[in-house]
Amino acid sequence: MKRLMTLRRRLLLGAVLVSAPAIGHAGDLTGTVSDATETQNLEGAQITLVELSRTAESDTNGQYRFAEVPAGTYTLRANYLGVPPVTMSVTVPAKGTVTENLVLGTPSSDILVVGQQANLFSALSRKRAADGVEDVLTRDAVGQFPDQNVAESLRRLPGINILNDQGEGRFVSVRGLDPNLNSSSLNGLRVPAPESDVREVALDVVSSDLVESIEVKKTLTPDMDADTIGGSIEINTTSAFDRKKDLFTTKVEGSYNYKRGSFTPKAAMDFATRFTDNFGVAGGMSYYKREFSTDNVETGGWKEADDGTAFTDQPEYRDYDVTRKRFSGTLSFDYKPSSTTTLYARGVFSQFDDQEFRNRLTFAFDKDPSSGDAESAYWSDADGEIKIERDLKDRFERQRIRTATIGGTTDTGPWKLVYQGGWTKSSEKEAGSLDPVRFSHKFDGEGLGVDFDYSNPAIPRYTIKSGGTLFFDPSTYGFDKLERTSLSDSQDEEYSLKGDVSRVFAMNGGEFTIQGGVKQRWRTKMYNLQQDDYDDYTGDLTFADLVGNPTYGLANIAPAFDWYKTRDFFYDNRGDFELNAADTMLDSATSDYKAREDILASYLLGRWDSDTLRVIGGVRMERTFSHLKGNLVQEENPDATPPCADAVCVTPLAFQRSYTDWMPSLNVRFAPAGTAIVLRGAVYRSLMRPNLSDLAPRFLINEDGEAEIGNPDLNPYKAWNFDAEASYYFSQSGALSVAFFHKKIDDFIVDQRIRTPGTFRNFAYQELETHVNGETAKVTGVEASFSQVLDFLPGPFDGLLVQFNYTYTDATGTVFTDGNADDPRHIPLPSSSKNVFNAILGYEKGPISIRVAGTYRGKYLDELGDEADNDRYVARHFQVNLSARYDITKTIQLYADWINVNNEPYFAYQNFAGAKRLLQYETYGPTVKGGVKLKF
Repeated sequence: MKRLMTLRRRLLLGAVLVSAPAIGHAGDLTGTVSDATETQNLEGAQITLVELSRTAESDTNGQYRFAEVPAGTYTLRANYLGVPPVTMSVTVPAKGTVTENLVLGTPSSDILVVGQQANLFSALSRKRAADGVEDVLTRDAVGQFPDQNVAESLRRLPGINILNDQGEGRFVSVRGLDPNLNSSSLNGLRVPAPESDVREVALDVVSSDLVESIEVKKTLTPDMDADTIGGSIEINTTSAFDRKKDLFTTKVEGSYNYKRGSFTPKAAMDFATRFTDNFGVAGGMSYYKREFSTDNVETGGWKEADDGTAFTDQPEYRDYDVTRKRFSGTLSFDYKPSSTTTLYARGVFSQFDDQEFRNRLTFAFDKDPSSGDAESAYWSDADGEIKIERDLKDRFERQRIRTATIGGTTDTGPWKLVYQGGWTKSSEKEAGSLDPVRFSHKFDGEGLGVDFDYSNPAIPRYTIKSGGTLFFDPSTYGFDKLERTSLSDSQDEEYSLKGDVSRVFAMNGGEFTIQGGVKQRWRTKMYNLQQDDYDDYTGDLTFADLVGNPTYGLANIAPAFDWYKTRDFFYDNRGDFELNAADTMLDSATSDYKAREDILASYLLGRWDSDTLRVIGGVRMERTFSHLKGNLVQEENPDATPPCADAVCVTPLAFQRSYTDWMPSLNVRFAPAGTAIVLRGAVYRSLMRPNLSDLAPRFLINEDGEAEIGNPDLNPYKAWNFDAEASYYFSQSGALSVAFFHKKIDDFIVDQRIRTPGTFRNFAYQELETHVNGETAKVTGVEASFSQVLDFLPGPFDGLLVQFNYTYTDATGTVFTDGNADDPRHIPLPSSSKNVFNAILGYEKGPISIRVAGTYRGKYLDELGDEADNDRYVARHFQVNLSARYDITKTIQLYADWINVNNEPYFAYQNFAGAKRLLQYETYGPTVKGGVKLKF
């Protein structure tokens, strides 16, 4: 046995010596790839040592490296989309490192530096060089569209669907999945969510002006965090080493919103400079103020009268006036203490302020219509009470995202170390918001008659047939309710450390890499709400004291509130409003929670690289520990379990849990020799942990035994993912790609209502609403994209450029009514649109650059109802944007953007009684922007 072991060791040692040349007979080859104007380094260039069939890609700083190259003379070839390949002869010594820098393009051309073509070539080159299936937006590509934030920029990519909020892109859906199943990173750090109840990050907080690139990675390798099922969205800011020359840009802009009739400013600047060859600084700032108005009408759902008339018993007319301010800043330091080591320190700060005023008129009918037909309904207060509510929302909200990271890379040739430490914190805070301030009147036998016209399915029109004098008189309405948010404080903070080590072995026909790493994440998320509920006023107060002039365009909602008059009246007379102590305690304690989530991850992978084949396979382990705190909040009920003798009882609760997940993956990239084809395939396991707010033990049980309960026992979503992609890269002008994807998601989380009595963790209930793990969901789809520079056309049409992408997604799951396994419902997954496409026509010639972009998103399920006819759908959306640029000189550029040219509205509905019934309709109007940009 001993002799056999000795023989095995000798054979293993012999294999290593054969595959890895001795250091004394091999050297390293390194260098950078840049454009011929010496402006910037090029990422994603494919560098090949032809005789050895070894290939490398240039990194974010344009650098490449080949380790342990046997001494000799070789042909070095560089490929980058948009320019002919560059070849050169290079001699590698028997020992040491040789540096060979590669220059692409011609000195008289900016084709790789600025403009639509440069961005296209950069994005496609990086896509071609990627380890897995991914899409990229580069710096200027973001700036060439009239996008107001990162979310809106991302909608240009295949497989991306944007969920809007008041006409602005906010959340990102990848491949038809809920935004909660994506993850977002900023300079390599996971970004926690400012909102208290979700994991997804609303990317409207991040300014698009300060972004160097955005990568959407749709397949995972073992060295990546496994907490994503839709896609990993990775946002990178500027590094000083990205460029050969210093950078300084500034722009000043004004925008005008047609509906609000206001003109607002925007300004941004960014820079990158090297003080020495080894030390540089980059950074920037952006400020944007936007004022806009939206006209909105909503309903609380639809019913059917005994005579078959479909009606809504609670229509609402809402007038929004919003002011949003965004401020973002970045700062980055880069340092090369030696030829093998690069260090960095980066920080990002983003602040999003949202001041929202909303006037609302609400009709509440306690009886069916007095009469009606297929397109109308009529109510009279002679047949039942009609309650009219007029209320104001005065809400100021501030969101912040802060990140700080330090790290570096040490690359000695065969050995490479990557290390990083980071801190991120997101927050959302309100203090002093009034929502609502409500006045109301119950009309009962006072002669009020109201007719509703439903002929326009998006906008129900009302007409006061009788009793108009009382209806429009503000003194008719008395104080009903006021809720003040003294504090709404959501904090989400994470610290992280990671280290990776890899070793390259040079072999015949390529190279093999073994890589491993460890990462620790410490996350704490908490929410604290203090809400004051006032339900009476001791002095003389009618609605007439607070009236203003609304600017609503869908109906007559006068009389309405004056925003500032209402705010001033409350604070001047706060002592005369009577606080409801029980409701205040109930609302405040129910929402509070604190959760700690620690994740320890490690991985091991093997990688094979040659000029035609790349294979990356391995496994990742993630150990999750959760500590959850919340409250059991009960209304008075001595017979409950546990009993509650006070008006409101609050009992602190705490739970702990831990679990381990193993996630294997395999990514294959094949580029047949002598072709422009790249084929990819991937299979990998991933997960998404439940929302911490859903896990938190926030248990509310009212006096009737109706319970709303968080579920600390929720399992994470787990998915097997399969991807295949084929791409063809035209020699210098574009690409065509088609990708297939399939996901099988277990333990899909859904909200469930149970109407039969029972117990949950020893707490008795009569009726229960909670979150549960459902059945398996499946997502299958196809992505196709086409990009082409039409430079083969005769002038002046040779400046045209076209881009088009289309995604089809079939995403389905199963839920059960009242938890009954015998009553399944097959549903499309929330936020999943079957059809999404983007079409872009650009023109770029001389100083002129014009781009027209159209974005289409099909309908999607937004919220799941108790029954199919209560499900909420958002209708299809098609929006056109127009951008124009004119270069007065190489330094000065004028630009103009026209957003929502076609004035596309938002429409949500339910399929009820044979028709699409309104749940929400909202119009925004176009926005026009224009300004000047200086580039140095």
